[in-house]
Amino acid sequence: MVSVRFEPGRLVLHRNVRRGRIGWVRAARVVSDDERGLLLWVARQAPVAHEVTAAGLGMRAVPFTEWITSGYALARGTWNGPPVLKFLPTGAAHSVWWFRDAGDRFQSWYVNLEEPGVRWDDGAVAGVDVVDQDLDVVVRPDLSWEWKDEDEFAERLAFPEHYWVADEKAVRAEGERVIRLAEAGAFPFDGTWCDFTPPAEWDVPDELPPGWDRPPVR
Repeated sequence: MVSVRFEPGRLVLHRNVRRGRIGWVRAARVVSDDERGLLLWVARQAPVAHEVTAAGLGMRAVPFTEWITSGYALARGTWNGPPVLKFLPTGAAHSVWWFRDAGDRFQSWYVNLEEPGVRWDDGAVAGVDVVDQDLDVVVRPDLSWEWKDEDEFAERLAFPEHYWVADEKAVRAEGERVIRLAEAGAFPFDGTWCDFTPPAEWDVPDELPPGWDRPPVR
């Protein structure tokens, strides 16, 4: 049961948490929030933040052995790629993202394997915290698919005392479950939301709202 519901149009924060630390933050607008799940819109130039080393390098830019021994800081910026629609199904250990090309046309689905999101609402600022499990699946419009980031997943699993994924088999099983949905062309891989257009009145804030870095709920 979902204890917190968000009104359509509300600005919320989609945050990734790694062992109690914020990994990244993305400001998003709520498209819908119902029994199916939470649908979010990350606009072009939306304010974001992400974890970097003391040298300013992102997690994917350094070996995991270096990452786990580095200093920690959150660098603010903007979402510079095409806008992204993100669907977090209720209670599911994944989310589905609608990727677009440079011309803002639907390009592919991206299955982000993650622990089910935990919502929070402080009144002035609200959001949903997830634990990104790194292994992903790309699903093309013709419903063909491929695993993504398997090398990173394997590299990090070798360091269980530092990694935030405890059960490799469960992550892969969730990915395989969603792959079966994709192969069948079942929701949400049935064309739903592929042509979504946000309301014209939705503005894009210049900065993350105060409280964006509040302690994670997980």
